[in-house]
Amino acid sequence: MNIVLVATYEMGRQPFGLASPAAWLRQLGALVHCVDLSREQFPVATIRDADLVAFYVPMHTATRLAVQLIGPLQHLNPRAHICFYGLYASMNEQYLRSLGVQTILGGEFEEGLAHLAARLRPKGLTANEGLQASGGRLSTADVQSRIKEVPSSIPSESSQQEPVLSLARLRFQIPDRSGLVPLDRYAHLVMNAGDHRAVGYTEASRGCRHLCRHCPIVPVYNGMFRIVDRQVVLEDVRRQIAAGARHITFGDPDFFNGVGHALAIVQELHREHPRITYDVTIKIEHLRKHRQHLETLRDTGCLFVTSAVESVDDAVLERLDKGHTRADVLATVRDFRELGMILQPTLVPFTPWTTLESFAELLRILREEELQEHVAPIQLAIRLLIPASSRLLELPEVSELVGPFDPERLAHPWHHPDSRVDALCEEVQDIVAAGEKMKRSRSAAFEAIHRAASRALGISEEAWRTAEPRIARAAIPYLDEPWYC
Repeated sequence: MNIVLVATYEMGRQPFGLASPAAWLRQLGALVHCVDLSREQFPVATIRDADLVAFYVPMHTATRLAVQLIGPLQHLNPRAHICFYGLYASMNEQYLRSLGVQTILGGEFEEGLAHLAARLRPKGLTANEGLQASGGRLSTADVQSRIKEVPSSIPSESSQQEPVLSLARLRFQIPDRSGLVPLDRYAHLVMNAGDHRAVGYTEASRGCRHLCRHCPIVPVYNGMFRIVDRQVVLEDVRRQIAAGARHITFGDPDFFNGVGHALAIVQELHREHPRITYDVTIKIEHLRKHRQHLETLRDTGCLFVTSAVESVDDAVLERLDKGHTRADVLATVRDFRELGMILQPTLVPFTPWTTLESFAELLRILREEELQEHVAPIQLAIRLLIPASSRLLELPEVSELVGPFDPERLAHPWHHPDSRVDALCEEVQDIVAAGEKMKRSRSAAFEAIHRAASRALGISEEAWRTAEPRIARAAIPYLDEPWYC
């Protein structure tokens, strides 16, 4: 059976969401082609020969890009079975089915893909033949166990036998990255003195314990998370290091959801490869709760921690149900400074509750805390996205503000009550886009955004001017590809 797994965008990283199911499917004897369209051309000949084409949609941008390919795929190969899998698949089931997608797999998708491949396998191919095609790595019983039906919600279409949404506890396989674009063609870590390092990417867990109202993980996992076996994670990292990775990004929504699991992985990684560095994503709430473990991160090679700060306005943080306050953010900044660590905040500065004054206050705090170089300019241009089934719709003020769900946008449209805020958001987005084309520094972009905010507020630009940050840009490591949701 000929299967094509397609990723359209995963923030400049080699997609775990292709490598992980590829291992399952190849062990079943399928011929699997992994295609990352962020790095390679649409493979016309490969698509024409496919029995199953499955698009990996872990985020909003990836889904919108994938949707545009359904029509060309149907034209090239009308017999191919089309599947969408990943976080945004089950969230947008109705829309995707209306476009001709036949199988939708949300949550823990590997077992569903394996079951689908077995179901679509030509009737003449047996499990033993699949075993022979996989090089004898599995017993027949193992093959059959991989494709067993799993307890789940009932699919909305009778033709789909697999769960639309599965939170089953999987026995993960070591990701198979053969055939993927080499690591050196993905985002690199930029250090001082022009040191650029190839970056590997893996996941030690999926889902999240928390229920932040704006997070797209919540409608799928609803406060649950699933860990990837420690030895699977470590072997995946080892293989990427052998392929040239000198830095690893752990893509877990929150690395400290399972703090013991996470620390054991980085401690063993450091013992085996003391020169390899890494980065993680952790909530402010967890950075406060588990402050005693920050030194362990630092001492095992963690170069920076990304954290979804989102806002420094307590009223906004409460509406988003973030679980932290402005005081928590500032305390975390101090903790990191004292420990000599780098915090890289992500933000949602434009919300229905943003005012010109509160945006200016965010910029003031970033400057005062010398975080200008820690924040990618795109983070100052993000506008709140309200996807299908978002918990934000629980708020009466949001329900009254938003329009009907727009399937092409994959979101509920909204306009700010103060048109000046929407105008400023558009101007900031233009500044960021121009800065990326011109390779403008983060500090230069920050100053340009400051000037735009001062004009919107009618404040003299001189009122914003203070000394340049004491920390040089070269001292702060960063990935050289900006990312979007």
